[in-house]
Amino acid sequence: MNQGIYDLLLQGVFGSAAALFLILMFISAPYGKQERAGWGPGVNMRLGWFILELPAFIGMFWFYWQGEHTLSAAPLILFALFQIHYFHRTFIYPYTLRIKPGSSYRIILLVFGMAFNGVNGALNGWFLSEMGTHLYSNAWLVDPRFIVGILLFAAGFFLAKHSDAILGNLRKPGETGYKIPQGGAYRFVSCPNYLGEMLQWTGFAIAGWSLPALAFVCFTAANLIPKALSSHRWYREKFNDYPSNRKAVIPFLL
Repeated sequence: MNQGIYDLLLQGVFGSAAALFLILMFISAPYGKQERAGWGPGVNMRLGWFILELPAFIGMFWFYWQGEHTLSAAPLILFALFQIHYFHRTFIYPYTLRIKPGSSYRIILLVFGMAFNGVNGALNGWFLSEMGTHLYSNAWLVDPRFIVGILLFAAGFFLAKHSDAILGNLRKPGETGYKIPQGGAYRFVSCPNYLGEMLQWTGFAIAGWSLPALAFVCFTAANLIPKALSSHRWYREKFNDYPSNRKAVIPFLL
């Protein structure tokens, strides 16, 4: 990838994260609990999730294997972690969702989401195999940043998947209503799945010690923190008995 194009795309991710955060603090994204008319046509929710996540999987795969250091241990581990996450999000997660009848993924959201995911996969894949010179020595495998980052990624991955499982099991087949999630990290926050995802990519950024991974963390937080706040407000308005001690996304703080 040309360095000038790489730098421009990287700056674009940081800029998009700032813009997205400002927008979502005032306008809730129209899907899930906040789905509403007036945002244009949509596609089947399962198909939408598949289309949304696929560019990240493909972008990482293609650009990673264009580099010269694809078989170095640390980049290969980080590549595998990224792809495991997006393989699940692309090929498994959409088909485990219990979707409210009539739900759809708005095309306008898909367009922006696909663009980001493709760019994000490309930037991180190219960095890991071509630009991350500190990663290509086996000494990085015992660097505290790599070890702590991998452990944080694993903890975030488990938290996100466990929370998704609790949420998915709330609604029995044929049911369409909403319920208060209970158990696990839902004892502390309304959106532990979002917290888990932010922890994952923070760990990935620490383990890789890279600007594109940091940009990914910023974009993820800019997307998920406002969504968590919006979801938290929705729960409190919907359920009079919603636990008053729960925070939105960060235990005891936010």
